[in-house]
Amino acid sequence: QVRLVESGGGLVQAGGSLRLSCAASGLTFDNYAMGWFRQAPGKERESVATITWTDNSADYAEFVKGRFTISRDNFKKMVFLQMNDLKPEDTAVYYCAARFRLRPTQLQSNWWGQGTQVTVSS
Repeated sequence: QVRLVESGGGLVQAGGSLRLSCAASGLTFDNYAMGWFRQAPGKERESVATITWTDNSADYAEFVKGRFTISRDNFKKMVFLQMNDLKPEDTAVYYCAARFRLRPTQLQSNWWGQGTQVTVSS
């Protein structure tokens, strides 16, 4: 059974930092590209960052470039999202996603986590 379990969310003031973690089990992790997505109330889920399964190449949404960093640890089967300089508009539920050998997208991901809430106060 494949599971993706996110953790690390919480309440933080604007300008602060959080580090999200996603622990994967039940899949050959190093064959999967991974990603972080988010969904704010009343909005569509959107891609935040993805990382490949081969060379750890990262791709970021424009609105997080320079502030967020995605990374992965294949030995621990985990993916991380370091979020710095957080803004109130970053408030959302953050989801981890996995896709076999291709970058995850909203419509094409094999597995999703249950999400972790990030709330940024002004």
